Amino acid sequence: MKYNPKVTERIAAYPGFAHLHPLLPQLRRGGMLTQGALQVIYETDMLLREIAGMAGFTMQPMAGAHGELTGMMIMAAYHNDKGNKKKTVLIPDSGHGTNPASAAIAGFDVVSVPTTERGFLEIATLKKYINNEVAGIMLTCPNTLGLFEPHIKEICDLIHSVDGLAYYDGANLNAIVGKARPGDFGFDIVHINLHKTFATPHGGGGPGAGPVGVKENLLDFLPVSIVVKRNDGTFALEYDRPKSIGYIAPFYGNFGIVLRSLVYILMLGKDGLARVAENAVLNANYVRARLKGHYDIAYDRVCKHECVFMPTKKMQDNGVHTLDIAKMLIDRGFHPPTIYFPTIVKEAIMIEPTESESKETLDSFVDAMIEIAKLAETEPEKLKAAPITTPVSRPDEVIAAKEMNIACL
Repeated sequence: MKYNPKVTERIAAYPGFAHLHPLLPQLRRGGMLTQGALQVIYETDMLLREIAGMAGFTMQPMAGAHGELTGMMIMAAYHNDKGNKKKTVLIPDSGHGTNPASAAIAGFDVVSVPTTERGFLEIATLKKYINNEVAGIMLTCPNTLGLFEPHIKEICDLIHSVDGLAYYDGANLNAIVGKARPGDFGFDIVHINLHKTFATPHGGGGPGAGPVGVKENLLDFLPVSIVVKRNDGTFALEYDRPKSIGYIAPFYGNFGIVLRSLVYILMLGKDGLARVAENAVLNANYVRARLKGHYDIAYDRVCKHECVFMPTKKMQDNGVHTLDIAKMLIDRGFHPPTIYFPTIVKEAIMIEPTESESKETLDSFVDAMIEIAKLAETEPEKLKAAPITTPVSRPDEVIAAKEMNIACL
């Protein structure tokens, strides 16, 4: 996905950061042993507040799903503090797959709300699920179809009408960063995938960071500890927060990811972040326009940061599936995009180019996809044999998952 600027890697490798032991005291004999690290967390918090329209952040969550769980624990703490008898969380079927698990682990019952044929969450549909037992909603916006919810403010207002909270899954913030703020839409809680939006590459198993931001009325529930700035300009960790949900991660969380993201934000500035969103949307729509007609498109409309395709009926009649297309892409020198997700699109091929891909790279990718589409209709057996350029072609994935064999070299 997104490229990782070398400058963020260089600064993260500075000895003062890379060699810092997490058990060092905040202050010692007037020295500043961890003041730089605390300042990094504090300043990142301040910048994320402005970017997301929130009143405060915790930097502790160490992944997007970890941020989801943190947000849902805050939601539960809010309702418990008020004595609300709330037990359900609404989640559209176009949301991220970890949302239901995060809500369930936090103690809520999950209610899936269907997306309409337009790819949106319609107000009329949502109203059928609204009652006094609704604790809140988890909303991915833009959703996993790459579409922005047009009724977003009305959705948040509807949830608030029953004293529910609106949670923003910020995994797709790359599509709107610098252009719009979730807090202005009406969201009360937001998590941001620093490893997707701000410099560090997404995928590959980590590391990641999923800071969670909240509005003013939820600040007391944030995890301990929180970095605060003293009157003398020094920084400290604040622990005296009686309503806090407690510790979410040890020490400073994934500090190296937070540091990289701070560098990235400072390097680009407000205008640069807006260009990130503009170019990400432009790239996705360029791919969508060029591949239209060669593959079926799930929702043929202007998208945000990603577009979702499917093999055509003729391809599928020839026995070609999305997995075959992904395998052939490997032979063409491309890492396959996300496949079979979102699950509400049969044989889905989700393409999310981000802003950092050049037109030349996008054209090479699209040309490969068009070539593969033609082969799928004329010589489908070639796709079934792919990849032929790798040491291992087609392992039995079911057996590989059930009977793992770790070879000792």
